[in-house]
Amino acid sequence: MKRLLIILQDLGGGGAEKMMARLASALTDAGNDVTLLMLTGAGVNSARLDPRVKQVELHSVRSSRAVPALARFLRRNRFDALLAALTHVNVVAIAAAALSGTLARLHVSERNAFSHDKHVNPALTVRAAYLMAPLLYRLIPNPVICVSRGVAQDLVDTTITRRQDVTVADNPVLDNDFRDRAPGHPSHRWLLEKSAPVIVAVGRLARQKGFDVLLDAFARLPDPNTRLIIFGEGVLRAELLEQARALGVIDRFDLPGYTRDPLAEVAAADCFVLSSRFEGSPNALVEAMSTGTPVVSTRCPYGPQEILDNGAIAPLVAVDDPAALAQAIAAELTLPRDSNRQARIDAAGRFVSACAVKTYLDALLGSQSS
Repeated sequence: MKRLLIILQDLGGGGAEKMMARLASALTDAGNDVTLLMLTGAGVNSARLDPRVKQVELHSVRSSRAVPALARFLRRNRFDALLAALTHVNVVAIAAAALSGTLARLHVSERNAFSHDKHVNPALTVRAAYLMAPLLYRLIPNPVICVSRGVAQDLVDTTITRRQDVTVADNPVLDNDFRDRAPGHPSHRWLLEKSAPVIVAVGRLARQKGFDVLLDAFARLPDPNTRLIIFGEGVLRAELLEQARALGVIDRFDLPGYTRDPLAEVAAADCFVLSSRFEGSPNALVEAMSTGTPVVSTRCPYGPQEILDNGAIAPLVAVDDPAALAQAIAAELTLPRDSNRQARIDAAGRFVSACAVKTYLDALLGSQSS
């Protein structure tokens, strides 16, 4: 049994937090003693943790102020390997590990397209973290774990990070027995009693997710009865509702908020759409594919091309092109729902927890993992 520590800012509703909670649980299920440490506090993804995962909260006001407390924790507790996630947390973890003499056991991970993600948060401390991170990634002894080949290549192409400074590990998106599990019951009324085709999307209501483009594409669809549901919360809620009113589709569009079981909603839909402008490795796309539901995705950096085998599994369209997106969605809605279904499910199977656990243990422990 190995003692492993995962370091996050919190367990909020983001995709990285969800995947780290799943990874912590999967590593525990594989026989390891896992602690998940949060620099600030917990969050909705705490409910996803295996009860055997130990939880520690440092209650720091900001991540950047957590270095002394994290260094003290690392000095008092010996772990075989440490894993940090997200750029600003990586910088904090590197500083704390250096102060505590545990840098040799620290691994950091990048979950998104670095060259795009660095522009999202305007906070001074976060921008400083993005400036420092590439230099630190060249100095630390272990390579940065990236969630896709695209994320790894982006880090190399757009920063001083070298090829030898990165490695790749898939997210633990799906349970090992996902093929044998029947989906839950959807909660949305349009999916419970379906009287028209329903398109579903899932994600934060943020510019990155391209939901404004999806709305524009939705308004262009030839069938005026088609409905669109976007599950998620975020700062663009009011803006998206106003856009739907302006496009004349407000009565066929809904923003029901966060859903605890997105798979149940997607499984009942006629099409899932990923309209993102950039990603790292879009977990929602993999989850949608695992249900067998038809999917359409933008060819955004990074992840969809790898997941969808460059369009062989499902359609890929250009970013910020509502006409092309509408055309792809309309085409999928005219096909039999089960067309290419097994190919989607099989492609999703690459992201089961067992595969991710083996890859992460190899990256974190090397020869010790066997």
